[in-house]
Amino acid sequence: MNEKKKLNINLIVRSIGKRFQNDRSFLILTVSILVIFLTSLFASLIQSDFLNVKVSTVNFEARDNQVVVYDLYVPKSATPEDKAPLIVIIPGFQRTRETQGHIALELARRGYVVINIDPYSQGDSTSSAGVQGSAIASVEGYGSFDIIDYVYDNETVYPFVDKERIGVTGHSAGGNAAYQAAVYFGKRAVDNNGISKVHSVYITGYIISIDSSIAYAKSNIGLDFALYDEGAFRNKINPNSSDSVSKSDMTWSVEAHDLVNSGLNQNAEKPISLSEEIKLGYIYGNPNLRNMRQVFNTPTIHAFQPYDTLANSQLISFFETSFSFYNDYIEPTSMVWIYKEILTTISLIFSLILIVPLATILFRIPWFKSSIKMPIYNLDSRRKISIVLYIVSFVICASFAALMYLPASKLTLTLFKDASNSNNTWFFPQRMTNAVAVWAVLSGLFSMFIFTSIHFLDGYLKKMLYNDPFEISKSFDSWGVKTKLTNVLKTIIIGLIVAISYFVILMIIYSIFHVDFRFLFLMAARPINLKVVLQLLMYFPLFFVFYFSNSIRVNASQMNGKLREFPKLMLAGLINIAGLSILLIIQYASFASTGTVAFTELPDGTTQWLYINILFTLIPVMFLMPIFNRLFYKISGNTYLGPIIITIIFIIMSLNNSVSYIPI
Repeated sequence: MNEKKKLNINLIVRSIGKRFQNDRSFLILTVSILVIFLTSLFASLIQSDFLNVKVSTVNFEARDNQVVVYDLYVPKSATPEDKAPLIVIIPGFQRTRETQGHIALELARRGYVVINIDPYSQGDSTSSAGVQGSAIASVEGYGSFDIIDYVYDNETVYPFVDKERIGVTGHSAGGNAAYQAAVYFGKRAVDNNGISKVHSVYITGYIISIDSSIAYAKSNIGLDFALYDEGAFRNKINPNSSDSVSKSDMTWSVEAHDLVNSGLNQNAEKPISLSEEIKLGYIYGNPNLRNMRQVFNTPTIHAFQPYDTLANSQLISFFETSFSFYNDYIEPTSMVWIYKEILTTISLIFSLILIVPLATILFRIPWFKSSIKMPIYNLDSRRKISIVLYIVSFVICASFAALMYLPASKLTLTLFKDASNSNNTWFFPQRMTNAVAVWAVLSGLFSMFIFTSIHFLDGYLKKMLYNDPFEISKSFDSWGVKTKLTNVLKTIIIGLIVAISYFVILMIIYSIFHVDFRFLFLMAARPINLKVVLQLLMYFPLFFVFYFSNSIRVNASQMNGKLREFPKLMLAGLINIAGLSILLIIQYASFASTGTVAFTELPDGTTQWLYINILFTLIPVMFLMPIFNRLFYKISGNTYLGPIIITIIFIIMSLNNSVSYIPI
């Protein structure tokens, strides 16, 4: 290499180095993308057991032109000569296949072939064309029944699968679907020489469906119901148990007794009476005769049961015993999925970080740069009267948020009848999201009313008591809303570019590595589909009211005062989640003291406990909202940019991970 070329390379390297050194936004954006790429790469390697398991997505055409989308996990050890058992995994209500990906990878790395489905009306699968609501689990197993028939009845389909060892497992509503599979294929076994196509079933987090129909089951069945399951109030009461025994205690559970006895009856063994305790973990019956029954009672709550190490090891042990299919090198307690979850969590964090420098860089384009206004910072010490009014407004708004959440949920029964009854509809088709949307509009408008009232009251009182200057027209300047219409248009365009870029990066990562950005089920960004785009147009205006209200309140009030920026941001986040957190505290304080959650079900069918459960996914977003609204205000000088970007991103996250009864 000649000296001239060396000189040119050195100049280029120095130029890039100076760019990184002097351009903080460019550096953060580059580092974020690099971190996302590397964490996704290693998450993918863990998911594939370091290329020992092939993971692919399949669009399966079921009955009535319905489509079930599933991830297929095929270990290298599964071949036509050395067939492996197949386990079909069914996620619960409000869950997509990715939320069960950790169980799928643990089974696959032990040699099982796994089909991990998106249930009908969830994820990428279509809505059910026939029956609606919970009946989909009973009649179609959320699409799993057709898949099992297809695999079992066609010799050329998945020749590496041992058709005589097909298992089904699911959590919550997915657990109900797994139970229904045992009954459904048990009834049809008459037409299959008395043999059920489903060899073994493992139910977690759902027992209220267990009734006399279990007598039809011709499968090995395992059951794990969380010891602290919030839905246990629906379970049957054992008349022989003491008052101190919880309905979630499987040793005395009526449903657990019915389950165990259904297997013993098949072998003419003496049934377990209700006055006797069920032995947890004990193997009743004979797995070779397909009347094996096993009951567990993992000490955890409903939502976190699928992520409990003990619960997962029990699931693995059940299938190992039931199928007589063991891995000599990996113990049931050996888990690697947590490392994948850590990596996808890091990806999620850096994916959210990168949207800030991306917006900053876009504003350097001259046409966009002209729309920037200087942010207004009020760093003067707060007057005592201002502090008092601030506390009063916080208490009022937090109380309203807490008191209005469940009534808003009930209001959806009237406003959105079809979705509330799990019927397909083009009109706001997300049953659970509708409740949050109604609450968001009411809470956003009320909070804005309180803020405006307190804002002007504070100004007039300070003028009267301290002779502080106060002019209504100038007071609006700190709100970040006064700008030209063309500047608002530019802000909208930048917001759209940033949000679209976010999901383009996500979809590129997913297409390469087959992993998304997620923190368990609490917050997740998965690839978008047409259903989500259509629904975004419906839900965006409703949620924007709340996000925009928050942006004004954060930047015109909560960030005022001499306190440093970071503590003020953390305080703003805590204030934002205070009202909803009260509901969770009440729910679980009651559960801890009485064994029954405070919010159960109303006579009109409002499932209050489910609406409380979705707060686990709502609260993290609520906490982050003020932080992003502040950062984007400092970039643009207006309070529009933050709500536009984060409403699109966060609402797509919610829509993409929720049950949707849109008829496509």
